[in-house]
Amino acid sequence: MIFLLPAAVARGLVLAAALLMATGVAASPPQLTLATVYDKGVDLADYWVSEKYDGVRAFWDGTRFLSRQGNEFRAPDWFIRDLPSRPLDGELWMGRQRFSELSGAVRRDDPEESQWRQIRFMVFDLPGSTHPFSERIGQIRALVGAASSPYLRAVPQRRVAGHAELMSKLDGVIAGGGEGLMLRHGAGGDGYGRSDSLLKVKRHDDAEATVVGHLPGKGKYRGQLGALLVELADGRRFRLGSGLSDAERAAPPPLGATVTYKHFGYTSTGLPRFASFLRIRADEPPVAANRQD
Repeated sequence: MIFLLPAAVARGLVLAAALLMATGVAASPPQLTLATVYDKGVDLADYWVSEKYDGVRAFWDGTRFLSRQGNEFRAPDWFIRDLPSRPLDGELWMGRQRFSELSGAVRRDDPEESQWRQIRFMVFDLPGSTHPFSERIGQIRALVGAASSPYLRAVPQRRVAGHAELMSKLDGVIAGGGEGLMLRHGAGGDGYGRSDSLLKVKRHDDAEATVVGHLPGKGKYRGQLGALLVELADGRRFRLGSGLSDAERAAPPPLGATVTYKHFGYTSTGLPRFASFLRIRADEPPVAANRQD
């Protein structure tokens, strides 16, 4: 069931949906390796460790940036001028705890120069390479060094002695405002889809769901959104109210949007435990910044 919201909020939802569809899909989705979740017991001697940046996953095809869904991120010409002509996989990143600002910047179809001056493309892999990841690290560093672009960075990769050191590094990143860590298998090739060669290390799990309803608020949230009604890939639904800011309650993610939420395991019925909204997925179609409605 979809509940009615006040007219001003409803107009905002219609506008948001229109903006998200403004530019459409620019290309076929790139074939990227996707992470699974780290479990204690993995032989860490085989893996390289890096920070999990709270940025936007971006595939550089040699001429433009594409999202996981194939939507183009319209970077300024001066930003991409000195980037290598070969494909790169990485994150567009502004810094820790700046995801919302970054997401707004990269989704504009008319890029704002002052925002893109603060963005860096953090490269962590070379799509299409036939070399194992341990060798690709050196190749990435060489490409970044040869490019001489101030907006291009090679993601630092390190080794750890074991689980205890990994957790210590994780705590340090989180204490500094970071999101988590990534593990990449040194012998791993350039794969496609979910793979144990790429693991994410976090204190909580995260997942995605589709917004199918807006549930009205009560008390302090009367007249605003109380919770999102979201649907999982298997068709099960649950309420997602925790984690929403006042601004997001006033103008919530539109119906059909994909949102990311964090949770701490699962209940006995298999639903996410203590689910909390994180963000609307950043690789939706870019926003038409100059659109007039």
